[in-house]
Amino acid sequence: MEEKKQAILLLEDGTFYSGIAVGKVGTTTGEIAFNTGMTGYQEVFTDPSYFGQIVIMTTSHIGNYGVKSSENESAGIMVSGLVTKKYSDIYSRTSADGSLDDLMVAGNCVGISDIDTRSLVRHIRNKGAMNAIISSEILDVDTLMSQLKKVPSMEGLELSSEVSTKEIFDKIPANPLFKVALLDLGVKRNIIQCLVDRGCHVRVFPMDTSLEEMKSFQPDGYMISNGPGDPSALTSQKQVVAQIVEEDLTMFGICLGHQLLGLSQGLKTEKMFNGHRGVNHPIKNLKTGKGEITSQNHGFVISKEGIDSNPVINVTHVHLNDNTIAGIEVVGKSIFSVQYHPEAAAGPHDSRYLFDQFIDNMKLAKS
Repeated sequence: MEEKKQAILLLEDGTFYSGIAVGKVGTTTGEIAFNTGMTGYQEVFTDPSYFGQIVIMTTSHIGNYGVKSSENESAGIMVSGLVTKKYSDIYSRTSADGSLDDLMVAGNCVGISDIDTRSLVRHIRNKGAMNAIISSEILDVDTLMSQLKKVPSMEGLELSSEVSTKEIFDKIPANPLFKVALLDLGVKRNIIQCLVDRGCHVRVFPMDTSLEEMKSFQPDGYMISNGPGDPSALTSQKQVVAQIVEEDLTMFGICLGHQLLGLSQGLKTEKMFNGHRGVNHPIKNLKTGKGEITSQNHGFVISKEGIDSNPVINVTHVHLNDNTIAGIEVVGKSIFSVQYHPEAAAGPHDSRYLFDQFIDNMKLAKS
């Protein structure tokens, strides 16, 4: 049996863990974050919103059901690195295309296993989000720390340009009923699919597209997608959203798109001490009084500062764990957004009604 290579995980505060190398042998850096989902590791690792992040999976065993190409949320691995307790080289699902390790190696993703992830997550929960480095080729802590000090903070970092499409493309159902212009800041494939399933011809535009160019498609509605990085760095995209609001067009924003809607209307965003990442986050819909269990992945949030005195914005959803803002709407307009992921890949489908709400708004605008 081939001896497994050693690896080191080093945090920027000097804390380090020794473990076993998984995925590609190499060195990687990024902001470390943890995901509490019991399933859905493939959807997490291929989610463009995770670009620039090293992800700790709190579930003990990762890789045990392999991977399936149809479950990728993008063209391939998007996380900067993986940290897990136990990593399975073998898988049991008969419908799988291959192992997680196949996907990791193909995606040049460096990881580490066989460390105490409970201890690590508790440390990050107490100390807050920070940068980290994983290496299976350099095992000297001082050398790794010198590299880690060069990694920029996630705060102020623009990353959407790394994952947005470079060319316009279309997804068209058999009998299209609506046309949706989607501004791609790092969109997940299942967001597009949820629109296509509802009869939408979706045209996906690069992140630097102007409103005028999107309007030439003559869409019935606009979608502003999820994506990675600090929303405050997306100044031109914020202006596009502000134009959509000013022209009273129909719009739905998800995650990063939600934050841009807030910024476009004079609100602020802030970096969270620890983000929300998992598939069991409780949300309350303030308009209906109903609860939703949701899929989430974000490290920034709309600030409550000035929200009560803002005459344009209504808060529609709140996170029940920490009362952060999870949904807003523009008063008197068919424009709304949520901080979480209603496509729920992976996760519960409690929030897919939001796509239906978007469809209803487009129907109303066409009538």
